[in-house]
Amino acid sequence: MANALPTPKILLVDDDPDIIELLEYNLNKEGFETASASDGLQALEVAKDFKPDLILLDVMMPRQDGIETARQIRQISEFKDTYILFLTARAEEYTEVAAFDVGADDYIVKPIKPRALVSRIKAILRRDTQQVESDSLIEIGVLTINRTNYSVINNGNPLVMPKKEFELLYFLAKHPNKVFNRDELLEKVWGVDVYVVERTVDVHIRKLREKIPEQYIKTLKGVGYMFSIEE
Repeated sequence: MANALPTPKILLVDDDPDIIELLEYNLNKEGFETASASDGLQALEVAKDFKPDLILLDVMMPRQDGIETARQIRQISEFKDTYILFLTARAEEYTEVAAFDVGADDYIVKPIKPRALVSRIKAILRRDTQQVESDSLIEIGVLTINRTNYSVINNGNPLVMPKKEFELLYFLAKHPNKVFNRDELLEKVWGVDVYVVERTVDVHIRKLREKIPEQYIKTLKGVGYMFSIEE
């Protein structure tokens, strides 16, 4: 008999106990293991012991807000592959952009029906199991990009890179010298189940350029982005 896959672990962070109770009920019913925290500082402590696969995070919370909490989580190496989803009543574009700037994988505006939220969570977690392991290693110039363990080596130095940044880099590098517009990148990297603003792509491109040699990612004004290899 084959070994069962480990139960996905989700950390719920919200200062409203009714929302926590509702989320716990629906996620536990779907077979997820959950833990909860009522603010950002508590979330950091719980995450260290619970080691979640995914964190569902509110923005407005006492003591420490969700944006700062996500930023701190992304600075902890053991959580670089942990998915961060914001679930918040804040619908302003600048807040959404700020969330992606600190490493969010999705941004969901309340209210959302529990079944729809569970479907979004399942879709994000499912992307890991659907990745093809063949030709998962890309070596271009000083860069080595390994899809198997989500690692990037730049001129011999390992880079710390959140999962969505990695997926964007990997996708572009898999299709060198081909231009993709923002809509195409949102569909291919974030997926059709994730609804984010186009500026999210710009934020992630900027963060990639801060980490890898600037000659690799080119902007074609008014068209899109491409991973450039000089031929």
